[in-house]
Amino acid sequence: MKPSHIEHIGIAVKSLDEVIPYYEKLLGQKCYSIEEVADQKVRTAFFKVGDTKIELLEPTSPESTIAKWLENNPRGGVHHLAFCVDSVTDALADAEAMGIQLIDKAPRRGAEGLNIGFLHPKSTFGVLTELCEVPK
Repeated sequence: MKPSHIEHIGIAVKSLDEVIPYYEKLLGQKCYSIEEVADQKVRTAFFKVGDTKIELLEPTSPESTIAKWLENNPRGGVHHLAFCVDSVTDALADAEAMGIQLIDKAPRRGAEGLNIGFLHPKSTFGVLTELCEVPK
């Protein structure tokens, strides 16, 4: 596994409507995309900073992993770090071969049409790690 760059930093928030204006002022730019990812029970909002994106994540259901994370972190904050890889399938296999615990055994579809897979924070020193592959 050899990531090419940090694809995005995921930040959990209670309300996109409340937080988007802060990032628009801070970054001096408008949010370029808001999208619902129904199977993950979240709405996302994106900003681009150089080659890296900031992804804001708002739960759409109390059962979403973001809602559960916010229960333990009520102020919100950095939820995960995402790396761009050539192949999520290969990167997940490499991670498993290194003894890293996987959340996803196979890629699934994420926001912006990316193929994604997560590594468990229990085996990544507490950092929820996402692997992203841009469809070719």
